[in-house]
Amino acid sequence: MSADIAALFDERDSLEIAALVKAGEVTASELADEAIRRIEALNPVLNAVSIPLFDYGREAAADPALPDGPFKGVPFLLKDLGTLWEGVPMVNSCPYFKDFVCPADMTYTRRIKQAGFVLLGRSNAPELGWCLATEPALFGRANNPWNLERTPGGSSGGAAAALASRMVPFVDASDGAGSTRVPASHCGLVGLKPARGRVTLDPYPDYWYGGASFLAVTHTVRETAAYLDAVGGRVTGDVYYTDMPETPYLDEVGRDPGTLRIGVTTASPAGLPIHDEVAQAVQAAAALCESLGHQVEERELDLDWERFWGAYTRMTAAQTASGFEDSEALIGRPVTEDDVAPLIWGIIQKGKAIDGPQHYRDVNDLRLMGRELIASLADCDVHLMPVIGHPARPHGHYPMTSTDIDRYNAELLGPDAVFTAPFNASGLPGMSLPLHVTADGLPVGVQLVGRECDERALFRLAGQLEAAKPWKDRRPPILAS
Repeated sequence: MSADIAALFDERDSLEIAALVKAGEVTASELADEAIRRIEALNPVLNAVSIPLFDYGREAAADPALPDGPFKGVPFLLKDLGTLWEGVPMVNSCPYFKDFVCPADMTYTRRIKQAGFVLLGRSNAPELGWCLATEPALFGRANNPWNLERTPGGSSGGAAAALASRMVPFVDASDGAGSTRVPASHCGLVGLKPARGRVTLDPYPDYWYGGASFLAVTHTVRETAAYLDAVGGRVTGDVYYTDMPETPYLDEVGRDPGTLRIGVTTASPAGLPIHDEVAQAVQAAAALCESLGHQVEERELDLDWERFWGAYTRMTAAQTASGFEDSEALIGRPVTEDDVAPLIWGIIQKGKAIDGPQHYRDVNDLRLMGRELIASLADCDVHLMPVIGHPARPHGHYPMTSTDIDRYNAELLGPDAVFTAPFNASGLPGMSLPLHVTADGLPVGVQLVGRECDERALFRLAGQLEAAKPWKDRRPPILAS
């Protein structure tokens, strides 16, 4: 070994680390051992890793057949929500699934393996993911390395906390109403929700009518691009699919985006106030874009929020109830009230009470509103807006002990998903960039939303913004070392 392992974790991105593995400067086993040491040292503080898989990872790292992909040898965490990895537990932070072990891979995780990652554990997530914090009763809360009294976000909160604190160089994430972009914002990371259908959900035929997607939070824009290149693409028969471009996304990072027309909004379509620091973040990003030669103009999101959120939360409740019924064959018994958090039980009961005609109307309504939203944004190349209207909240803001799901959705989760969930339903790509830090030291992300299927413009602009206002040397006060 000639490389300083600790320095690699602290100073290099995952692509640089993989290049050193391929060059023989460091081994996958050395990297795995360093990541395990960091997790063991810091996880008692952050609780970012809920299911350690250290023996599994050591065996994979030592295997001569470790695939020679773009991330060869990079230690990796897989979020504990929905992702099937053969032989590995998938608990979803839910007591009902506590003994479930995945019988097979999904296409997405097969692609992760082929990229060369070394899996060391599953990252902490809220129970079944319906939360913008990570505080499951089963595994306990995850803490934000920028401030231990604040949430790292959800549902990819454990992933974001582990990455920001540099326990590991790379983590997977997923997003159904902001669950990648919000943790990225709260932890000072890059987070992309790709266009609907860009990453196959196979073997799942559908998930929230294309509203949910898998990808990652990362330190740099180029890592996100390379990861999308590695895991993106459809399989035959996908309900939603967006073919991968001929030019890799990695090649777009650093390319001149030209002069873009950029719409800017800080006004919530729900009519709610935006925190001053969030408004400052968006305004500063808009000024930076203008200084780079782009055409910037004020815009509003044309969306009937109450109509949208009502349809979206009924649709997701119906699919949640159906999912639990389908899981009876895997678990061997029906779910009971004692198996889930009170909030999840409320979601299941809400879903069961929705009849077929109502569900059909909700899905059609979401598709119509998505079409209208896409059309209203189509005259700009990119839209700049908040990820979430508030910096990272104190723990306990989104209580999954609540028994009133409608109040929780309307008063707690909904107001904080107003800038993210519409792009899950409409399928537009959205990316959080760590462009701001508050006066008291909390990261605040700014969101770029692209046209239909146009991640290329996002990568070009994001790369330009990263070069103009670098964030790679920012470090939270709580760090693995």
